[in-house]
Amino acid sequence: MTEQTGQQQPLVVVPEAEGVAALSSAGVRTVVVAPDAPVPDELRGASVLVVGPAESPAEVRAALEQVAQLPDLRLLVSLGQGSEQWGGLREGVAIATARGAHGGSTAEWVLAAVLAQLRLLPEHLEAQRERRWGGRTARTLMRSRVVVLGAGDLGENVRARLAPFGAEVVVAARTAREGVVSMEEARSLLGRTDVLVVVLPLTEDTHHVVDAELLAALPDGALVVNAGRGPLVDTSALLAELQSGRLLAALDVTDPEPLPADHPLWDAPGLLLTPHVAGNTEGAGERAWAQVAEQVAAFARGEAPPNLVR
Repeated sequence: MTEQTGQQQPLVVVPEAEGVAALSSAGVRTVVVAPDAPVPDELRGASVLVVGPAESPAEVRAALEQVAQLPDLRLLVSLGQGSEQWGGLREGVAIATARGAHGGSTAEWVLAAVLAQLRLLPEHLEAQRERRWGGRTARTLMRSRVVVLGAGDLGENVRARLAPFGAEVVVAARTAREGVVSMEEARSLLGRTDVLVVVLPLTEDTHHVVDAELLAALPDGALVVNAGRGPLVDTSALLAELQSGRLLAALDVTDPEPLPADHPLWDAPGLLLTPHVAGNTEGAGERAWAQVAEQVAAFARGEAPPNLVR
């Protein structure tokens, strides 16, 4: 298909004005419709819909309601990296994501969380508040083994940031390839793993991939880090390990999420918890829109978007 021009350019519905500027050179016509607003009749011939990360059920429902009002829709593009929430999207609509926009910032959070836990920064912060001088011997990333479950953009960014600290970083995926081991091989390494990082996509196969059996295979004192999706980890199993004092954890995502105020995870010992903010950094929106622009421009040229997931 050749690039379309003039009135033949695809019509793209975007959720915010920033999208108009971001897609100005993508070869499309762009119109803003708020995420929770109905699509006006004159825009219902749009072939592309750009949506936010849609990390809550309400946001997913709102996006699917707009999809239902676009009978000619051919492509949904998300400003987020995940795609598991679009299982209810009708057949015939392709899905692309902003993969590559948030991997670096999320990997920074992983590095920060690992160093904070290994170097006992939460303990030192508590001691500072109590005006207590002193502390125990900390651990280090040097010569530590880090197993990263997930070999996509997030996994590779985590590898790139942890390796310079002298850690042995093993990245695992469902299928082994150069520089990546299989999930089966990764499981055989758990008994000598100091840090387990989980950044897999959430699918039926990866739901609760970190379960009681996997956690039991880790040595005493191992650190479990989840920067992927909450349901990748069996919350009850992890909570039991934390309450026993056997393992440490750092979580940017939880199951359930948002975490209810009365949930026992809030008071779990050995846990560093943040409210799904690993990718929430300056420039995140600009990076996401740059990725979306790539997807939309490829579509306008009649090509498959680079980040196509369906």
